[in-house]
Order: sequence, then C-alpha cells, then structure tokens
Amino acid sequence: MREELLEDIFEFIRNGASIKQSAGKGGCPITRIETIWNRTIDTERFGYADLSDEGINAYEKYLMKNGDILMSHINSPKHLGKCAIYNGQPDRLIHGMNLLSLRADQAVSFPKYLNFYFNSNYFKVQLIKISNQSVNQASFSSGKLKKLTIPLPPLDQQKKIAAILDAADAYRQKTKALITKYEELTQSLFLDMFGDPVRNPMGWKVVLMKEACTKVTDGTHDTPLRLTEGIKFITGKHIRPYTVDYNNSDYVTKDVHDEIFRRCNPALGDVLYTNIGVNLGTAALNKVEYEFSMKNVALLKPKSAVITGRYMEYFLNSENMKEKIVWTGSLGGAQQFLSLTLLRRLKINLPPLDLQNQFAERVQAIEIQKVQAQASLEQAEDLFNSLLQKAFKGELV
Repeated sequence: MREELLEDIFEFIRNGASIKQSAGKGGCPITRIETIWNRTIDTERFGYADLSDEGINAYEKYLMKNGDILMSHINSPKHLGKCAIYNGQPDRLIHGMNLLSLRADQAVSFPKYLNFYFNSNYFKVQLIKISNQSVNQASFSSGKLKKLTIPLPPLDQQKKIAAILDAADAYRQKTKALITKYEELTQSLFLDMFGDPVRNPMGWKVVLMKEACTKVTDGTHDTPLRLTEGIKFITGKHIRPYTVDYNNSDYVTKDVHDEIFRRCNPALGDVLYTNIGVNLGTAALNKVEYEFSMKNVALLKPKSAVITGRYMEYFLNSENMKEKIVWTGSLGGAQQFLSLTLLRRLKINLPPLDLQNQFAERVQAIEIQKVQAQASLEQAEDLFNSLLQKAFKGELV
C-alpha cells in the first residue's frame, strides 16, 4: 500500500473564524473543540453567532464542506488530534477557533476512510512525534502535520475498508446504546419507586446523613508516592456514577495504605463519594471485598437497619439531588469541595427498608443484563480494533 504525504491529499484551513458567540442556541452554528465527539460532529455542542445571511457570507472561507475533517491541534494531551467528519448537516457550519479543517481531494481519497485513519493508533503514534507536550496542554503545527504520511490504497478499496469499519463500529455503538438504556432504566425505576429526592413528593422520613450512616469520613488529601504494584489506591478519577474503575487504579505501599485505612476503611456495600476535584458529587457502591485506600473520596457506611447502599448510591446520583449538592459545595470558595461537615448534615430521604430492598433486587437483575452487554461491548471493541489494524496494514481487502 502506497504512502502519501498529507499535504498532497488535503487543503489545510487553519485557525478558524474568530466570532463573538451568542449566549443561546440561535443563529449560525460554529464548531468548538467540544464539537468533536466519537469521530462525529455533535450538534448539541456547537457555539452560535447571531449573523445575518450577509454576515455569514463574510466568513465564506470558513464555511465547511461535506467531507471536511475537523482536527484539534491545541488540546489536553489526552484529546490532542481528536477528529470528526462533517457530513453536510447542518447545511451551514462555520469552522471555529483552535481547530484545523482538512479538505480532502475526493478524486483520490474517501473522507470516511481518512477519518477512520486519523482516529487510529497508527496516526496517533505519528502525531506524538510532532507534538509539543506539557502536563496540561499539547499542540502541533499544521506545517509538521502536512509532512506526515497516510497509507492510501485505490479509491474503491478505501470505500470497501470504510464500509467494513462502519459496520463494525455500528455494532459497537449499538451495544454502547444498550448499556445506556440499562442505565436509564435503573434511574427511571428509582424515580418511579421513590420520587424526586429533592421534592420528596411521597413524604418519606428525612434524616441527616450522619444519622443514616455508621461512619462519614474521607480518604487522604496528601499525595503519596504512586507505584505500579502494591495496595490499590482509588482517587476521584476512578469513580463514575454507579461504578468504580478498580482495574486501572494506582498503587501505594502497605505502610501508606495502613495509615489511610485506619481512618477510612471501605468495605463491601459502602458508598464511595467524590467530595473534591474531578467527578465531584459522584457516588458508587463498593463491590469488592479486598482492602484499598482512597484520596479525595468520601466514605459513607450505611446503617443496614435503616438504609441500603444501593438506595443511597442512586439517591446521591439522582440528577436534581446531585445538582443541589454540588451547588452547595461551590459556595464560599473558588474550588468546589464537599466538606465532611456538609456531608454529615446532608438530608437524605428514608423510604421503608423493604421497599429499598425491592429496588436493590430489581437493580441487581438489570445489572446482570448490563454485565452481559458490557462483555459484548468488549468483544465489539476487540473486533473493531483488530479490523483497524488490518485496514492500515493492507490486510483487510
């Protein structure tokens, strides 16, 4: 498979239009870094400018064309080089700041194929070599990007490769959507059984969090030396709604762990709750029996006689309740922080325990289906990544 320089395939449109954006969603849409989502342009993440037809025409050179590829060239290291393809919708879209727009010569290249390549590890490896990287920001110049190469088979083969990858990706996205549906189902079940926790329309008894728990504490706020093995060390970045990423945790020595664990000792069925920093106000049930340490994560130990960890997890993650708690934590300082005093004084609704148990049983049944879907997703991801590797090594068609 022949390699072509990017400068021979694309017209490079740099820097985008600098336009004052309106507060609402009216007017002409403008791309932003946030617009790039999962290799597509997310219409929910546009900026907007209040421009007349004449005003839009003044930015004609920045109007995107069907098949153009957006690429972030100034971003965090994790998101540098994110790409998305424009499919012609909406019919007028202005290419905004801090993004490159690459317009392919469609006589010799197929935009969908190009977009798949730009989102592959093959391209990312090249991109790292031309990037300037710091802890919080990375960037590369369009001049260096132009000198990178792309494997370019004949046009008919590009279209076949794109069709195969599209089908594999569709299977992957369908499985992701199924998992999302399971998550939405459990959240809907909570509201059906208990009502909105902020309004408490069913009139459940209300107590303070400290009265519903045997312990409300948090992990260390220090920064111990991280290791590649040892005792697992969970931080806010490992907490997501209803789940903890135990597999990708950091590690600390046993001595460090023992010191933290004496004060903050998570056990099976406890609720972990991010009270500072990333993912603030996110709750997840602890589902493992082994010991681990935590940083910037609060520990809530439910009193089993009055409340279940599963109910508490959903109560705290409920959209209205989470918004209320996080807003409270933002008062009085620049950094959002949920102090232990605030957490202990949080008011929590207490439905009958048997109703909470019914809810937990139903959630568990849905969780079983969700685990199966997640296993299918892993297989779909493996298939897609395998096809990507073959595609750009010339082994797919």
